[in-house]
Amino acid sequence: MSPVLLLLLFGIVDIGRAIFYYDTLHHAAREGARVAVRASNQLPTNTDVLNAVGGQMLGAPVSAPCPQGPISGATPPANSAWVYITEPSPPGGVESAPPPNAPGGEYAAIANGSCSAINPASGNSQIEVTIRFNLVLVTPIVAQATANHVVISAAVVYRTEY
Repeated sequence: MSPVLLLLLFGIVDIGRAIFYYDTLHHAAREGARVAVRASNQLPTNTDVLNAVGGQMLGAPVSAPCPQGPISGATPPANSAWVYITEPSPPGGVESAPPPNAPGGEYAAIANGSCSAINPASGNSQIEVTIRFNLVLVTPIVAQATANHVVISAAVVYRTEY
């Protein structure tokens, strides 16, 4: 009887953590998108977006392995997130000549290895901020059933102000 109660208790804790991170990811994606599209004296960069998202994630490591994509189907490290700043509905592969897919403060650059080229946004184009988070559950049986990870994603599209 006692192991069943512990399993139920930890299962409830895992569900609570999943809901918390689901809400936090969406909030962080909105904040990152707001930073990416704001008009200011100095136009925003990928670093500004990454800092805004990291500030909302509270203790979870956030990185941008290929900021302009492609959005990887790979799993981020345990309890950490990857951020992508792209055009809306980006393709699954590397883009050598993408539509506007970066904050206006970035410099244009060619595709590099497995990362898409950088094309700074302008003229009120749309930018999408996507976050992929790998939640590792604490309940042993559920963690094994999910292969020790549950990937939660959030994406937000805003139109630039510049």
